Order: sequence, then C-alpha cells, then structure tokens
Amino acid sequence: MPSWRTARIHPARSEVTSADAESAPSSPSRPPVFDAEAYKQRNAVERCINRFKQRRGLAMRTDKLAIAYQAAFHLAAILMWTRR
Repeated sequence: MPSWRTARIHPARSEVTSADAESAPSSPSRPPVFDAEAYKQRNAVERCINRFKQRRGLAMRTDKLAIAYQAAFHLAAILMWTRR
C-alpha cells in the first residue's frame, strides 16, 4: 500500500481473535437473539416515560427549582398509579 493513502481500518482475517469471532453475528441477515422478557420490561418502562411526557409541565420542565419538579413528578406518578 502506498504511503500517501489512508491506512487500512479493518483488521485482516488473521488478526481477528476468537473472542471477536464469537461476538460477531454469523450472518448479517440473521436477526439478533430476541429476549421476550427483556422486551416486556423495556416496553413497560418506555410506556411509563411516554405517559410522563404527556404532562406538559413535566415534559417542558417549567419548574425552576429541582424540588418543585420532583414534587410534580411524584404527584404525576401517584395520579397515574391511582388511575390504573
């Protein structure tokens, strides 16, 4: 490779270790492993965050003091929990 060109970024096949090969997917078209339980938990957290974002005061953080924002957050959480 001429010295004026950019050096190669990707390692050669001989430089790839077995740990690198194990972490890489076997095929680019194969989807990653799906964990249903982790997906359920992540989905529940995202839905809860979106419910908080629907409240304008919490989403825009109009309170100047952190204690007032925290109180509004707790109040919104209590209201969401009681309406469930």
